[in-house]
Amino acid sequence: MIAKSELLINADGSAFHIHIKPDQLADNVLLVGDPDRVGMVSSYFDSIDAEGQNREFRFATGIYKGKRMTCVSHGIGPDNIDIVMTELDALANIDFETREIKPEHRRLTLVRMGTCGAIQPDIPLGSAVLSHVNIGFDCLMRWYADLDKINLKDYEDDFLRFMDWDAAGLPRPYFVKASQILIDLFSGWTEKGMTISAPGFYGPQGRVIRLGLAMPDMLEKLEKWSYDGRRITNFEMEGSALAGLAAQLGHDAITVCCTIANRYAGESNTDYKPFVQKMIETSLDTLAR
Repeated sequence: MIAKSELLINADGSAFHIHIKPDQLADNVLLVGDPDRVGMVSSYFDSIDAEGQNREFRFATGIYKGKRMTCVSHGIGPDNIDIVMTELDALANIDFETREIKPEHRRLTLVRMGTCGAIQPDIPLGSAVLSHVNIGFDCLMRWYADLDKINLKDYEDDFLRFMDWDAAGLPRPYFVKASQILIDLFSGWTEKGMTISAPGFYGPQGRVIRLGLAMPDMLEKLEKWSYDGRRITNFEMEGSALAGLAAQLGHDAITVCCTIANRYAGESNTDYKPFVQKMIETSLDTLAR
């Protein structure tokens, strides 16, 4: 039995932070950062049977082209993914009445639709980048046991050597591959990506405002490093935590991001809503196949 202090359940039987009840969770889960984007996604649903919000966590569950789907907002950062992913898994695999793990595992399909900044010159603004490999600058998965079972250690070792990472005193990153099932499903219309998930928007992504950086030439090095035919394509802030937790918990997860900035070219597009909308439409149709 899982103690009340470890898994908090609201009086109405919903998960503590995300306020979803077990029967309100679909097997197909769409994740977005912005709570307002849940409305954009659910506007495509043919019907909605449950919705709610607590803080930055908003959700809607409904039917899209015959498939039941849940859209959940997670806010910004890997710490929020730790909350949302853990509670989604609990809804699927823990009996909220007895607080015991269910005998049969329920596998969720999770697709995160976000925004990112590209670091390669040939990735245009508005393009959708699919994170085949997620690089965790956030260190979240190092708090959990058995990281070695999912961490691409050969990638990590080569990256640390090339970047002279330890000399800068930075936290050690980890490398996690996305679900191969979802890579195959989403690859037809996306850029192939190896994505950095940063624990911040400014310094951890190499931006200088008033504070200097521990590794001033980080962006230049990141642009040049490659391994096993893969190069680093983009920055975002949640994909590695999602990929790592999903892999450990036995779910299929992937991140697809709309490119709203190109760090190499120094360009950005703040009027990116039409591109995000197209990504959402295509993701829904892909998942509904």
